[in-house]
Amino acid sequence: MTAVSPPGVVRPLIAVLDYGIGNVHSAQKALERGGADAQLTADPEVIGDADGVVLPGVGAFGACMDALRSSGLEQPALDAVSSGRPFLGICVGMQMLFDRSEENPGARGLGVIPGTIRWIPTEPPAGLKIPQMQWNRLDVVTADPLFVGLGEEPWLYFVHSLHGVPNDPAVVVATTEYGSTLNAAFRVDNVFAAQFHPEKSSTTGLALLSNFVEVCARSASTSAVPDNEVSA
Repeated sequence: MTAVSPPGVVRPLIAVLDYGIGNVHSAQKALERGGADAQLTADPEVIGDADGVVLPGVGAFGACMDALRSSGLEQPALDAVSSGRPFLGICVGMQMLFDRSEENPGARGLGVIPGTIRWIPTEPPAGLKIPQMQWNRLDVVTADPLFVGLGEEPWLYFVHSLHGVPNDPAVVVATTEYGSTLNAAFRVDNVFAAQFHPEKSSTTGLALLSNFVEVCARSASTSAVPDNEVSA
């Protein structure tokens, strides 16, 4: 549920899933700076009440999926997705939304974005450093509310060795160049997923997270309107 502080300013409650692994604190702090009441939580009730949900992640795909399941947060995450509330996956949290990953072929992902996480191609060019650990420019291929105000060629910070290859290319909303064209961000209905780290991307990343907070606030405001007023 949304909070109001200071008077007249809506601060949506955003649940940052705390499953014992990943960049949860930095994501929470960045969301707070973006105007949210952001809470680290493993409580399904808090997640169910939240106006938006964030799934961060750092490390190996299989280990993150194991941690999410052992913490009991797989179903609350899927419930949040199916509820239609804004949902954001960051880095390995983005990868976990796919079906599977070449990093850990036996591990099963959440299956929200049908497709596979694949290794960054290293040939050509020879000598390409993996993982990519640098600022890189996004090529925005589809307009999205989270990109509003970021400029035509926003720069974001990446740390990754793999990227998402969805079954449906239409869900790709941004790419980046690193030896080849890599998919960098995705949109499936209420779900936005980013391979880069907005919480580590200075003012541009904070602007993106502020856009997510605004989307959560608008969604909460719309859902709070009685049905008879919506249809009037």
